[in-house]
Amino acid sequence: MEKLYLGIDIGSTTLKAVLLSESGKVKHSIYQRTKPVGTGKVKCTGHCNKCGACSFGALRKTVDSFLSEVGLKSIDEIESTAVTGSQIVDETKNFIPYDFRVSEVSAHVAGAQHYHPECKAILDVGGQDSKAMIFNDKMGLWNSKMSGICAAGTGAFLDSVAVKLNIPVEDLADRANYDSELEFSSVCAVLSATSINKFKNRFPLDEIIGGACRAQARTIMSGVGEIFFGYKGDIIFQGGVAYNRAVAYYLKQITGNNIIIPKFNGVMGALGAACLARQHTKIAGKLSNTNETFAEKKPLKSIQMRSKATRKEFLSRGNDPMIWRNLFFPTEILNAMNLKMLTLETYAALFARSQKKIKRAFDNAACKGFSSETCSFLRALEGMELPKPAFGVSTSQPCQQGERVFRDLFRSYEMDDKFFSLHTPLNITDSAIDNMAQDLEYCVSLLEKETGRKMDMKKLAEACELSNEARHYSKMCNDLRFHAPPLISGTQMVYFSVIFSQLWGKKELVDIQKQLFEDLKQRRDEIGDSIKREDTHRILWLHLPPFYDSSLLNYIELECNAPIVFEEVNFIGWDKLDPQDPYRSLARKLLTVGFLDPNHRVKTIRERSTEAGFNGCILYNHGFGRCSMSDASFMKHLREELNEASIPLLVLDGDCVDPTIDPCSTYTKVSSYIESLNDKKYGNIFGPIMK
Repeated sequence: MEKLYLGIDIGSTTLKAVLLSESGKVKHSIYQRTKPVGTGKVKCTGHCNKCGACSFGALRKTVDSFLSEVGLKSIDEIESTAVTGSQIVDETKNFIPYDFRVSEVSAHVAGAQHYHPECKAILDVGGQDSKAMIFNDKMGLWNSKMSGICAAGTGAFLDSVAVKLNIPVEDLADRANYDSELEFSSVCAVLSATSINKFKNRFPLDEIIGGACRAQARTIMSGVGEIFFGYKGDIIFQGGVAYNRAVAYYLKQITGNNIIIPKFNGVMGALGAACLARQHTKIAGKLSNTNETFAEKKPLKSIQMRSKATRKEFLSRGNDPMIWRNLFFPTEILNAMNLKMLTLETYAALFARSQKKIKRAFDNAACKGFSSETCSFLRALEGMELPKPAFGVSTSQPCQQGERVFRDLFRSYEMDDKFFSLHTPLNITDSAIDNMAQDLEYCVSLLEKETGRKMDMKKLAEACELSNEARHYSKMCNDLRFHAPPLISGTQMVYFSVIFSQLWGKKELVDIQKQLFEDLKQRRDEIGDSIKREDTHRILWLHLPPFYDSSLLNYIELECNAPIVFEEVNFIGWDKLDPQDPYRSLARKLLTVGFLDPNHRVKTIRERSTEAGFNGCILYNHGFGRCSMSDASFMKHLREELNEASIPLLVLDGDCVDPTIDPCSTYTKVSSYIESLNDKKYGNIFGPIMK
């Protein structure tokens, strides 16, 4: 009997399935709109192919009917089944048995290559998101970009247009005037109806449809088309929106590229899944799973020390005067004066661990007029109750919005005159360091006045010495991790974030970092030659993590088998402090810590990536690019430099504190990224082959 392979793609609006023969021929396909079943409690009968009373049951019934049309009695007769799509969840397997799941990106690439093996660029536009894929010849892998949290530029926009005009969405292309001069927005799939309203009673229907289809094409390109910039060649256009010839026409007009719509454009994800099912069958018995090799056997002593120190810093108030600070103001000064610190951004991050508290804080901030456009760290601070400080210190960079909110908080406490912001320029120059040193001395005089504590220069010199000692052990940790196989999970270390510790200038940090080095060294000795540095992926994590949930990082390391071997928040790159010239050396440290000067930051990332052998880099884009530490100009510069180093950059849009605005595409982006790295490193998207 001929072996058959089934690919199933369940998206936001449609179910697609393709049955593929061993020779690669499409035996049968289906493209069908999905809809929820009626309301009411369902008692499971266990016979989904006959019942179909629940949504999962309805899908199973459709799949069984699809197979029966080609004479198959059961899905068990299929050699291998692969699934993909945004609506595949853990429970799906209870109703539709499948062998494995692949990302939508990899599925669409495999589908396009089935009929166009030489293709270099693919554009998939479905009901919920858009995906652009291009083969990077320099890196030897597929790069991709997915649309974010908004449905603009997807099939949802055309659906809303069709509803407003009261015509079937399938008829839009046939009724469009391709010469229409009407211009209107498709920025929001929901608000597009408002734009349609302005025209529908004043212009012919065909002109409105033509204008809408052109707006759709433009928004697709503005959302994901950046990846095609500079590319001249064919673009394979697939997905449900590719049925609309008018959109394809305008895409060609806007890009100047030849747009090819393949024969099975609507089911290319399912076709690709079926192709990958066939490929997986040939190598399934040879695949190796190495994540157990570098999984931690027991918690490290240094991690426990760091957690204990964090609790002490934030929960033990004591009688010392309280100073509010932002992440970057030098702690050596405050520790030398024996002042209690509250690092505001860190406090908000800790607060985010309690979703009940953070929701209430956001509610309070909203009542004050702080919308979601305001950074969630700052909204949390505006909405929570903070211990009253004696004084506050901040820096003007890298977050000007933070500086202004901190000022507002002091004004709320009627302490507007008890706040000092250190001017921190973007560029590292001698004059900038001189000016900052003078400002630090002036700030100390203000702290002395407000707290009644005098700065003892011997204490400050001692704090600098302790900071240098902690720096020494931190650099040893860095060097060990750069040149060894994975020693500790990035999931743990990204929350360690030593550069933001309040303990710089104190003996506790020296002890923690010394213990961390001993822990890592012991791990290195235990591993020995069983794993080499080049045996696994080596992922660098940039910026901060989602503080409310570590499941994303665990997914990368454990599910995708891609260890995060280093984190930007643990980079130690500044020069030793000079205890005899503390203010100048602290100013230099501040400017070279990694986040204030974007050019210096990008240069550091590239240099360390080459040294440590990173083959992937993930940037968690807090605030969707509104955060100055991950804004568009920084990302552009970083991507250009990493491209030169042949290191692919994955940007994950999200929020470090507010989980409600995380895009649903995050895990798809991660999966497709790791699958692409697998393909380059191991020759297949599934992972390493046993030796």
